[in-house]
Amino acid sequence: MHTGSVAARAVAATAVDAVLNKGRNLDDALSDAGIDETNEADRAMVRALVFGTLRTQHRNRRVLDLLADRPFRRRDSVIAALISTGLFALRDARRPDYAVVSTTVDAAVSLGKPGMRGAVNAILRRYLREQDSVLAKVDEYPDAHWLHPEWLIERVSADWPDDWETLLEAGSRQAPMWLRVNLARTDRNSWLDRLAKSGVAKGTAHPELDAALVLDRPVGVNELPGFEAGEVSVQDAASQFAAPLLRPEPGMRVLDACAAPGGKTAHILEHCPELAGLVAVDRSQPRLRRMRENLDRLGLTATVIQGDAADPDGWWDGEPFDRILLDAPCSATGVMRRHPDIAFLRRPGDIQALAGQQEQMLAQLWPLLKPGGRLVYSTCSVLREENEAVVTRVLARTADMEVLDPVQAGGPKSALPVVCGLQLLPGAGSGDTDGFYYALMARKRMV
Repeated sequence: MHTGSVAARAVAATAVDAVLNKGRNLDDALSDAGIDETNEADRAMVRALVFGTLRTQHRNRRVLDLLADRPFRRRDSVIAALISTGLFALRDARRPDYAVVSTTVDAAVSLGKPGMRGAVNAILRRYLREQDSVLAKVDEYPDAHWLHPEWLIERVSADWPDDWETLLEAGSRQAPMWLRVNLARTDRNSWLDRLAKSGVAKGTAHPELDAALVLDRPVGVNELPGFEAGEVSVQDAASQFAAPLLRPEPGMRVLDACAAPGGKTAHILEHCPELAGLVAVDRSQPRLRRMRENLDRLGLTATVIQGDAADPDGWWDGEPFDRILLDAPCSATGVMRRHPDIAFLRRPGDIQALAGQQEQMLAQLWPLLKPGGRLVYSTCSVLREENEAVVTRVLARTADMEVLDPVQAGGPKSALPVVCGLQLLPGAGSGDTDGFYYALMARKRMV
C-alpha cells in the first residue's frame, strides 16, 4: 500500500469537503486539513487533487448522483468529497486506475470511515465500467458540461454572447504561470537566458508588456533564478497592465487602494522607482503582512496602512494623490481557474452587493485625486455589473470625471472594448491571461 498517497488523498478530501460543505476558502481549507504536515511529494499531490477536483466538481457531483445507491448523509460528506477526488484522478490518468481506486478506498480508513470502504470501491469501479455512458448522461447538464455553476453560465452567456464558450472553457483549465521580471534589477532577456540555462522551465515573453513572461509549465518559486533576491515575481499578465495604465512619473504621490497582497504595488514601484511616495491601503491585516513580506523580498518601500478604501476619512492625511489605483474587491469570476473554490463560495446575490461596494469606493476615492491626475479602476471580474456598469453610474454624477481610452494609454490591444474601459476574458487574446477589467479616468481641471 502506498501510505503516502493514501494520506494525501485523505488530506485532499478533507479540504474539498471544507470548501463544498463548510464554506471555507481554499487556502484555509488546505491549512486546516493539514497540508503543511505532509511531506513535499504529498503536498504537491494534495494540491493537484484539490485544485483538479474543485475545477471538475460540477461534473463529479453529477456522476456521484448517478452512481450512488442513495444520497450521502451529511455526516459522510467527506466520503463524497473523497470519491470526487477519485473521479478526478481517474480522468486525470497520471496514475494507473487500480492504484487510484485502492488508495482512495484506503483513504476512507484514514478519514475514520472504514465502513464506507465498500461504497467508495463500488462507485469508482462502476464508473470505470460505465465511464462512457455515465459521462454522456451527465454532459447533458450545463454545469457538468461547462464545469461552472448554472447561474454563472447564464450571466456570462448574457454578458458575452459571442465569447462565453471560450471564457468558460478557459475558466476550467489550469492557469499558466506568468511572471514579472523586476526591471529595476535586471532585464527580461537576461533573466530568460538564466532561466534557460537553469533547465527549470522555458519562458516566452509577452508581446505587449516589457516585464511579463509565461512559463511552459508551473514550477516552485524557489526554483526560479533570482526569486529570493527579488529579481522576479509571480503575477498574471492581465494584472501587469495596471502599472503602465496608471503611468506614474518621478516625484508623484500614488495611492494603491485595496492593495494587498501587493503584486500591483510592487509593480508600480518597480515601474517608477523615483516616486515621491506610494501609499498602500487594505482592510485585511493578514494580507498586509503578506504584502510587507513581498515588499521586503523585493527591497521596495511603501507606506502600508490598514484601512477601508470606502472610508478615506479613517486613514487619509489630506494630501491629494497624482495617481490612484483602485483594484476593487469583486466576484473574482475572471480568476476562477486559479481559485476554483470561488465557484462554490460565490452566490448570485453577491454580485449586486459587490457592485454597490465598488461604486462607493470609486466615489469616495475620487476626491483624493489631484486635478489633472488619473485613476485606474480594475477588477478581476468578467461580469458587466461589476465593471462598466459601476463606472457608468459614477461617471453620470461626477462632473470632473473624464473616461480615457485605455488602449491608447497602453492597455491590452487584444482586450474587448466596452462602454467605459476594456475587458480581458480568460484564455482569450494575447497569451492566455486571466479575466480582467480596466477603466481609466482623468480628473478634469474645472474652471
